[in-house]
Amino acid sequence: MPSDPSALALSSLPRTISAPELLEPMEPRISAAELVYRRLRSAILSLALPPGATLARAELAARLGLSQTPVREALLRLHEEGLVEVVPQSATRVARIDLDAARQAHFLRLAVEVELVRRLAQEGAALAQILPKELERQRALLEGGDEAGFSDADADFHAALYEAGGVEGLWHLVRSRTGNLDRLRRLHLPAPGKAEAILAEHCALAEAILGGRALEAEDRLRGHMSGTFAQVEDIRRAYPEYF
Repeated sequence: MPSDPSALALSSLPRTISAPELLEPMEPRISAAELVYRRLRSAILSLALPPGATLARAELAARLGLSQTPVREALLRLHEEGLVEVVPQSATRVARIDLDAARQAHFLRLAVEVELVRRLAQEGAALAQILPKELERQRALLEGGDEAGFSDADADFHAALYEAGGVEGLWHLVRSRTGNLDRLRRLHLPAPGKAEAILAEHCALAEAILGGRALEAEDRLRGHMSGTFAQVEDIRRAYPEYF
């Protein structure tokens, strides 16, 4: 028995957790609603779920092994982005492509990325290792005929610019507004020579950035981002049911 009565009281207290233990990395967790949102959004942007496709909440929940609550939350979030039409007491459907929303998203991306590539050309040493790897990945996917993978790599190339510029948060904001634009660009991707043109434009943009040529980088970006809208009427005629 301890001679000091306070020793017993102290020994019964829970062990104090040290600061290093409190700061140990925690395993990241994704909520069910976030998981449903990501999967549905990816399917919508890839056109695996085309405009007009019906989204039955109960069926989606059953297929995913979830309750309807996270499915409902994900659909509402997609509705806010203009990708889903949620009609009370009626069917929920993938929204048709809104060209006005696509044009506004294009304006937003252009405004942000023109400034971004200008700054990166002035300060972009961090991209010297990143961009060549991204371009090589795109080239391999193109040669392998992986259209979906190439589309993802296209987005990753631009995401790398935002990250290198220290504004990766803006990438997530921009992406939340560009669903209609992304679907329009996805429709354009299979056009003969389009994927090859994207890769060539990325290569020219990367060379301008890495070469420190800010004005050229801005011009290359503007040219790169104007291609789809130059063909928008042809795309709409080819896929009238999507608009």
